[in-house]
Amino acid sequence: MSKVAGPILHQHQLRLSYADTDPAGILYYAAWFPKMEALQTEFLYLCGLRQDTLVERFGWWTVSRATQCDYLEAARLFDRIRIELRLGEIGTSSFRFDFEMWRIDDELLVARSSNTVVTVSPDQRPVRIPDGLREHLQSWQLRAPALETATA
Repeated sequence: MSKVAGPILHQHQLRLSYADTDPAGILYYAAWFPKMEALQTEFLYLCGLRQDTLVERFGWWTVSRATQCDYLEAARLFDRIRIELRLGEIGTSSFRFDFEMWRIDDELLVARSSNTVVTVSPDQRPVRIPDGLREHLQSWQLRAPALETATA
């Protein structure tokens, strides 16, 4: 995956817990994905794009098509982590959210990941990104300050 670019749209800070790690105390590789999804869902919610009401309000919704993660450094039990969300590539019927996971205590990038999202009709067929959503995406490309939530 290439280096993440663009403004930070939203971020979370958290402390890794025992449930996030393997018996050796190292982050279990799949633990990043629920944390990415939570950050993405909260950002969209704060922008008025609730996944549970998109079909009723707009006649479309979104589904994840592809996710990936590059594990750059070991993250361990009790590490404080900052997860940053940015907008990646925008296509015809899909767009990508990019994430970076930083260990706060030494500002070391421990993982970089992405989630490609497709806009679909109620019967889950891909549709062109609707104009209203495309306007959001274009404004997010230019966004400066990040929305930030309380630390966990």
